[in-house]
Amino acid sequence: MEISSRTFVFFFLSLCLLSSTSLSIENFHQAFPIVEPAPGHTKLQLSREGLEAISRITTPISAVAVIGPYRSGKSFLLNQLLSLSCYEGFGVGHMRDTKTKGIWVWGTPLELEIDGVKTSVIYLDTEGFESVGKSNVYDDRIFALATVMSSVLIYNLPETIREADISRLSFAVELAEEFYGRVKGEDVAFEPSKLLWLIQRDFLQGKSVKQMVDEALRHVPNEDGNKNIDQVNQIRDSLAIMGDNSTAFSLPQPHLMRTKLCDLKDEDLDSTYVARRDQLKKLVASIIRPKIVQGKTLNGKEFIAFLEQILDALNKGEIPSTGSLVEVFNKDIVERCLKLYNERMVRLRLPMSEESLQSSHETAHNEAIKAFNAQHFGRQHAKKSVDQLDEQMQEVYKNYVLANEYQSSKLCETLYTKCEDDMDHLQALRLPSMAKFNAGFVYCNQTFEQKCVGPSKQNYEQRLTKMMGKSRSLFIKEYNNRLFNWLVGFSLVMVVVGRFIIKFILLEMAAWILFIFLETYTRMFWTAEALYYNPVWHFIVGTWENVVYSPVLDLDRWAIPIVCIIALCVLYWRCYGKRKHGARWLLPMYNNQKNVRNRERSE
Repeated sequence: MEISSRTFVFFFLSLCLLSSTSLSIENFHQAFPIVEPAPGHTKLQLSREGLEAISRITTPISAVAVIGPYRSGKSFLLNQLLSLSCYEGFGVGHMRDTKTKGIWVWGTPLELEIDGVKTSVIYLDTEGFESVGKSNVYDDRIFALATVMSSVLIYNLPETIREADISRLSFAVELAEEFYGRVKGEDVAFEPSKLLWLIQRDFLQGKSVKQMVDEALRHVPNEDGNKNIDQVNQIRDSLAIMGDNSTAFSLPQPHLMRTKLCDLKDEDLDSTYVARRDQLKKLVASIIRPKIVQGKTLNGKEFIAFLEQILDALNKGEIPSTGSLVEVFNKDIVERCLKLYNERMVRLRLPMSEESLQSSHETAHNEAIKAFNAQHFGRQHAKKSVDQLDEQMQEVYKNYVLANEYQSSKLCETLYTKCEDDMDHLQALRLPSMAKFNAGFVYCNQTFEQKCVGPSKQNYEQRLTKMMGKSRSLFIKEYNNRLFNWLVGFSLVMVVVGRFIIKFILLEMAAWILFIFLETYTRMFWTAEALYYNPVWHFIVGTWENVVYSPVLDLDRWAIPIVCIIALCVLYWRCYGKRKHGARWLLPMYNNQKNVRNRERSE
């Protein structure tokens, strides 16, 4: 029974939770949190409940944000701009226990036509700064996020402009210095929001609100060289330069009884306030522009993606910085420029010489840097993105250098191995030929010189020169001995052929003369060394070279087929030639003794 009771309670609570969630999703005519404090109350995180209200917007978005000190009337001001009561609009501080934590959005945007384009205007309420229990870093993040998100930034200040109020604009100033001036370009990171100074006070002491703002932005004397005063004075100078991007407006107090404002109607409020409030509505409507990010307007889903991107950047580090935003907007540009560099480098055909690779890298690098300089955002903080791009390109280049070394080594090793095999083949020629060896030697050198490229060429050239020098010395050393022995063997073979096979006496005599000359005369009258320098030997070598190798005929390659053909021809003649044509020779042959005996018997 106890288990059943618990199950019922759990089911009831789940049903209530689901019904409340579905109700909040269906009813968009209320305020929703879109950014809330993270645990620790120093950083921010997204609230998915409010993002759904924005994600359904399909037209270009413009955001109006109100910032200011804690309990300065920001929520009440937004309700007045939206023509909402405190009971249906944003929660007012003295009525509800500081409900505005983080950043809230009104779920139903106002539809305006701006420059002929239907635009959805969303109003943002921000958590007031200088409240108890928060750090200055948290206030800075709220201020920075509202500055980046909004198209119109209403700086709501009670009574007067303090030094602390100007100091808080340091992020907005730094942001404008980084991005302002590129608004008219084709690719715009985002337009700096229009700054609206809203001073809520009854008496301006004979001054206009513009004069009051100008006086607050004048230089403060700093004879003692106080660093804080110098910093505020720099902010003043920058705000003065941004004068065309800011305006000022004064708003009197709506009623003396501020705690009962939510219960009062327009006719109960001060008539001057009502008139000025309506003027403020028109002023805000006149300066509203769609949010431009990187050259295009944003719909609801795109605005959320932009918000996520900015929030991640602002949450980096201990304090929010403009540099982190610059990195975010330059991230895509860095990737595009790196892709451009890769496209140029991938066209290279490796291996190639180190000079050519370096030149190609520098050309592609300069082209990528030029493209980045034409598109990047930020002025002072863009250097970090440039360094990041350069570092990434250097990493890619190192990979190409390694790939080039590998491909060069692979190609040169292949060519070296082929030359080594060719030299070994030339050493083992059946018919030794210096002309053929020299031709192979030159061809190998030329082929290697033309085809071997890259950083490994010098190393393999040294190896090739050393290897071919040894091969050439070995061939020359063996050449004369091999040729002499081959000629001796050839003469003996010709003796046998002339005597027993074709029985050609002149061939046999010539073969005997050659054999006797090589084996007897050269050994009797010439030393082994003198033989190779003798003109007769040079004539023999020259004749041999002309017979064995020429551009027309390589006898070493065709020797066996030629010998086989000649042998077949001789065999055919010996077997069938005599029967048809008789034994009629132009040159003297050995006499056939059998025929002679037959002739004597017949006689």
